[in-house]
Amino acid sequence: MDLLFIPALLVGLIIGFFIAKILEKKKGDKKISEADSKAKSLVKNAHKEAESIKKDKILQAKEKFIELKSEHEKVISSREKKMVDLEKRTRDRESQVSSELNRNKQLNKALDKKVSDNEILSEKLNSKSERLDSILLKKEKELETISNLTAEEAKAELVETLKEKAKSDAMSHIQETIEEAKLTAQQEAKKIIITTIQRIGTEEAVENCVSVFNIENDDVKGRIIGREGRNIRAIEAATGVEIIVDDTPEAIILSCFDSVRREIARLSLHRLVTDGRIHPARIEEVVRKTTKQIEEEIIEVGKRTVIDLGIHGLQPELIKAVGRMKYRSSYGQNLLQHSREVAKLCGVMASELGLNPKLAKRAGLLHDIGKVPETETEVPHAILGMQWAEKYGEKPEVCNAIGAHHDEVEMTSLLSPIVQVCDAISGARPGARRQVLDSYIQRLKDLEAIAFGFQGVKKAYAIQAGRELRVIVESEKVSDDKAANLSFEISQKIQTDMTYPGQVKVTVIRETRAINIAK
Repeated sequence: MDLLFIPALLVGLIIGFFIAKILEKKKGDKKISEADSKAKSLVKNAHKEAESIKKDKILQAKEKFIELKSEHEKVISSREKKMVDLEKRTRDRESQVSSELNRNKQLNKALDKKVSDNEILSEKLNSKSERLDSILLKKEKELETISNLTAEEAKAELVETLKEKAKSDAMSHIQETIEEAKLTAQQEAKKIIITTIQRIGTEEAVENCVSVFNIENDDVKGRIIGREGRNIRAIEAATGVEIIVDDTPEAIILSCFDSVRREIARLSLHRLVTDGRIHPARIEEVVRKTTKQIEEEIIEVGKRTVIDLGIHGLQPELIKAVGRMKYRSSYGQNLLQHSREVAKLCGVMASELGLNPKLAKRAGLLHDIGKVPETETEVPHAILGMQWAEKYGEKPEVCNAIGAHHDEVEMTSLLSPIVQVCDAISGARPGARRQVLDSYIQRLKDLEAIAFGFQGVKKAYAIQAGRELRVIVESEKVSDDKAANLSFEISQKIQTDMTYPGQVKVTVIRETRAINIAK
């Protein structure tokens, strides 16, 4: 019985084992199916999330595209506006040039007509002159017979009479001129000031606010402008200078009222173009370096100037102001050169008058420092310079000389009139300050034209900036006595027909040459 129970037990155990295995396999299959279903649901959820993310990204991309498109359209519209402005300015210039050309053609025609008329008149005058000479000879002989005087004696008597008459006429003319000047001095002064402002103001503003940067070729313009104008905007923001890129070949215009900023922009552009790397980061770096270099150069120029003039103990801020005068001009005259010249003149004049030449030099050098403020101000430059001098411990005589050189304050020391006079000397000497070129050349031509309007004039030259007119006459047609009269007549003609500064010296030259050839 026991032996039969053991196999049955084994069989039961085996069957139980297989049943357990089968149950376990079923459980595993169930877990696998559950895992598959979970995996499928996860994949499905992942697909749904991916689709939603994709839709969000597409929407964001569309919004970004619309934003970039609007910005691009704004840039394009601004560039189109600039192009329209440039085209308008070009058309205006073309119309102005064409009108000037038409005017010049009309003037040339009128001039040719006048020349031909003058030639005809000259021939008529020559023939009449010959007849008059013959008549005068006859009359002279008749007068000699009647008056029992020779021609030389009559001429001497006539010259003496004319001298007395000329003296009396000159004295009366001088007296009338003085009285008229007293009555009309203020009115004429206002008229002169207004005329000067109208003739010079615009050109001075253009000259003092614009610099031209030359380039090798027009391809450099595109690199300076950069993509969508980012480089040129970076340069303008870093330097504070407006950069004008137009159709002018191989040139870019830098516009700014501050000459120091304009010089920084010019040097920075030169470095960038030479280096070839032009982008906003590089632009800021180069502008910083150039600004530092210019500031060091300003201090160095100020130190060198005071050393050359033998001025000691000047405050660093005043030395810096002296250096800044290198980049400032007044009526075309460099301010630093003008101040150096005034300082030297003040030193010489003070020595002659027995005053302190060092103080005079100091006042002369500093008299225009109020013209170089680092910020905008409404205070007149003489008052501003006096305030700076007082602030940095200059002596009262020097401060008063700076403030009084344009009569803005009352003069309290002898240095003040010296500085005022030397400032006028430096600004008024020939060639110191710029004249408008066209009016200057026209004045010289008018002087020569007046001389050619007299008979017997062979050549005429306006020299010494229009302060002297040299006239060469034909010795056969003009005698020595007539040459003296001709000089007087030309000077009177200039005095009545022209407006000019100072005085004009008229020199008539009559030359006789005898030439023979030995063979």
